[in-house]
Amino acid sequence: MTSPRHALLLLYHFILLFSSQSLQQNQNINPFDLKALLSIKNTLTELSPTAPFFSTWNLTAPDPCSSFYGVTCSFNRVTILSLGTNSFKLAGSLPRSISSLTELTQLILSPGIVTGPIPPELGQLTHLRVISLPNNRFTGSIPTSFSSLKALHTLDLSNNQLAGSIPPSLTELPQLKVLILASNSLTGELPENVSAPLLHLDLKNNDLQGPLPTSMTSSLRYLSLSNNRMWGPLTNGFESLSELVFLDLSMNQFNGPIPAQLLFRPTLSSLFLQRNNFSGGLPERSNKGSLSYSPGSIIDLSHNSLSGEISTVFEGVESLFLNNNRFSGKVPEEYVNSVCNGSTRTLYLQHNYFTGISLKVGMVLPDAVSLCLSYNCMVPPADLMTCPASAGGQLSRPVAQCSVFNSGSNMG
Repeated sequence: MTSPRHALLLLYHFILLFSSQSLQQNQNINPFDLKALLSIKNTLTELSPTAPFFSTWNLTAPDPCSSFYGVTCSFNRVTILSLGTNSFKLAGSLPRSISSLTELTQLILSPGIVTGPIPPELGQLTHLRVISLPNNRFTGSIPTSFSSLKALHTLDLSNNQLAGSIPPSLTELPQLKVLILASNSLTGELPENVSAPLLHLDLKNNDLQGPLPTSMTSSLRYLSLSNNRMWGPLTNGFESLSELVFLDLSMNQFNGPIPAQLLFRPTLSSLFLQRNNFSGGLPERSNKGSLSYSPGSIIDLSHNSLSGEISTVFEGVESLFLNNNRFSGKVPEEYVNSVCNGSTRTLYLQHNYFTGISLKVGMVLPDAVSLCLSYNCMVPPADLMTCPASAGGQLSRPVAQCSVFNSGSNMG
């Protein structure tokens, strides 16, 4: 029979053992971090009960830092939080208590149906370098508190339901390289100063208005403003964009001529300016501005009001779309040569006022080439053409349209 003294010793030993285990667990993760993680678990819901994301998030885990799925720690503090995967989609909302993870450097949320506002308390996490919350259903505005995130490198809030304007200070963050706010409902004008060292700026599919910023960082390699309501000439900032590789300003209301310095840019391999109100002609190619386009290059100037004879500036572009403009004259022989040797695989010139092209009788084009010349002021070789359905069934324009146009009318 156990004596009272022995029982007390056993109880004391048990208390020491339990305290030691608790201390060991506390040493594996900061208690405030653990509390924040459990709060996140309570506000998010797994959409796939057969593959639960939070199955490892439980209090019995001896080491949450190594056993909680999507959690990475350093010195007992959570530094990376990756919520959900393509297989483990989440719903619910992000709690404000996430701000307790004061050493967090990366917050990544996989596509799902997480709703509600983005917690403004994220702006208190000054170590954050990556915030990636795309393809969910966040509402409200972009927190202005993000202007405090001086270490932020990547911000991706694309494909949500965010509204309001872009905080001006966001494009001035000293370490920001990637800013993706595409496919939201953002309004207003772009911030006047884009001084952050951005490499990638994607704002397409919003409701942004106004002209381009007066100042843009020279480091930009990718810029997309497609499908907004922006307007004005392309006179701001492009002279400094010496590293630009991809530019998409399509489906806006930009007008005026296309700047020569934009076309004569050795780095630029993808240029999308279609469905705007650009006018004027294309600059002539010179030795100084001659370009060598790489495989995969694409230039789309279609559905504008560009006019005059086309220069050879785009010779060798793999996919060239000049259709639905007011170009006239004869198609330069350089474009015919590019099509025949396969360096140009798509050449769309339909719905213009071209009067001729040097295609020899019996000429055979490579199988991969798509050439469309319909609805111009000439009879095109139908057996050589591969036109999209949008080109219509008429091979040539009515003679009356061509006569009036060539006499100086702007009829289209």
